[in-house]
Amino acid sequence: MNKSDLVKQLSKETELPMRKSEEIVDMVFNTMSEALERSDRIEIRGFGSFVVKEYKGYTGRNPKTGEQITVKSKRLPFFKAGKELKENINK
Repeated sequence: MNKSDLVKQLSKETELPMRKSEEIVDMVFNTMSEALERSDRIEIRGFGSFVVKEYKGYTGRNPKTGEQITVKSKRLPFFKAGKELKENINK
């Protein structure tokens, strides 16, 4: 399922116009993105949680040339599935 499928499904189930459904889906994703940018944790009961993990920089090696390179620190989003979602998938 992609974003447009989600918009169509929301429109169908709620009988909202497609434009309004798209605004709602955009608002949810934008709000979630902004929360993760602030390093806030997002928890959706029965579905899962989103967190931002921080990784320190390190000295790595280019596997092709063997040259040492510096890998900068970074922050990446991480999703952990909730118990109910795991159980529903494994029925």
